[in-house]
Amino acid sequence: MIQVIAYPETTQWKSLVQRPVLDREDLTNRVKDMLEDVRLNGDDAVLNYTRMYDYANAKSLRIEASDFKKSVENVSENLKIAIEMAILNIQKFHSTQHEIEHVIETMPGVKCWRKSVAIEKVGLYIPGGTAPLFSTLLMLTIPAQIAGCNEIVVCTPPDKNGRIAPEILYCAHRLGLQQVFACGGVQAIGAMAFGTETVPAVYKIFGPGNQYVTEAKQQIQSWGVAIDMPAGPSEVLVIAEPDANSSFIAADLLSQAEHGADSQVILLTNDEKLALLVQQELQHQINVLPRKEIVHRALKNSRCIILNNRDEMIEFSNMYAPEHLIIHAKDTAWYENRIKNAGSVFLGAYTPESAGDYASGTNHTLPTNGYARNYSGVSLDSFVRKITYQQITTEGLKALGNTIIEMARAEHLEAHAQAVEIRMNTLKQ
Repeated sequence: MIQVIAYPETTQWKSLVQRPVLDREDLTNRVKDMLEDVRLNGDDAVLNYTRMYDYANAKSLRIEASDFKKSVENVSENLKIAIEMAILNIQKFHSTQHEIEHVIETMPGVKCWRKSVAIEKVGLYIPGGTAPLFSTLLMLTIPAQIAGCNEIVVCTPPDKNGRIAPEILYCAHRLGLQQVFACGGVQAIGAMAFGTETVPAVYKIFGPGNQYVTEAKQQIQSWGVAIDMPAGPSEVLVIAEPDANSSFIAADLLSQAEHGADSQVILLTNDEKLALLVQQELQHQINVLPRKEIVHRALKNSRCIILNNRDEMIEFSNMYAPEHLIIHAKDTAWYENRIKNAGSVFLGAYTPESAGDYASGTNHTLPTNGYARNYSGVSLDSFVRKITYQQITTEGLKALGNTIIEMARAEHLEAHAQAVEIRMNTLKQ
């Protein structure tokens, strides 16, 4: 069960914010070798790894149109209705993120502006296997389509029977996606990064995954392929004050623990009695979960930390920089104004993290492993590039030219100065 640590000294906090990790050297080398294999051998390598890790009889990667059609029949009407509501809310939230183009005249005759231009080719990694995350397909495809990405490539692993979850296929069909491939793990990241005979190469790869997927995403950046962020095993940190509902808290912790054995959940509270009640609730609720074996393993990596007051709790939270941060307190505004590092925040007892995972509208692809200190979650901005423009009139160049010349020559870059001076000389004629 979850480890309880009472009133640790601040000198201990650094060790308490550590996530569970595999052996780094072994992980790095294994992923590097797999990526090189995919780069050199294309489809053959991808299929070999698919047979090794997912479906032993894999023969092809492309998912055919007939499979999409079958998915419509294999998804319940109630789930289709739920998916429609989620699509609507995700579209509403992300549609507001369009940047208005402003033309700024920095001085008379000198105009500057910036345009958002969609990334032409993007790859979406959708985890499958024991938890086929069709919700991730919604979270990534919808902003990509709103941004105007021309080509969207999707990779998702088959199960041990070679089956792609009908919910994933239905969402792909509902969103009009054509290029969906049955492969996962490192091999899928490599296929989208380098391109194979079947899987097109893309310019940027999105999506969460285990530590192998995360490592693969980080390595392919050295080949000139961008990624959304290092998004590895899921995590949540819950801050709970004495009057919080212990059953709600336990449910929030378990909802993240069931993602995978390498997930981590953290409870911070300033009340020993509440910590005990949450422990009891965890024991009670875990018994009815179908994924309780995974949950038990995740809880071994997890902690309940009792601190002295809310100042310490928010300080520890900012140091941990959680993917998901849930605040169980009446005065949520106090915390909101002091949060510095978090992927997504859930304020109040009736705002479960599950809402953000599925249907409130915010994106659930978020930075993990402390990367919330310097990365944002996926948004419309993730799918565009910002290109700056400037246009200078003759009057503008006369006003600005000498400034440029002086600065260029001070840096000993004479050609820069000449590029301005030759123009200014023509204006004197």
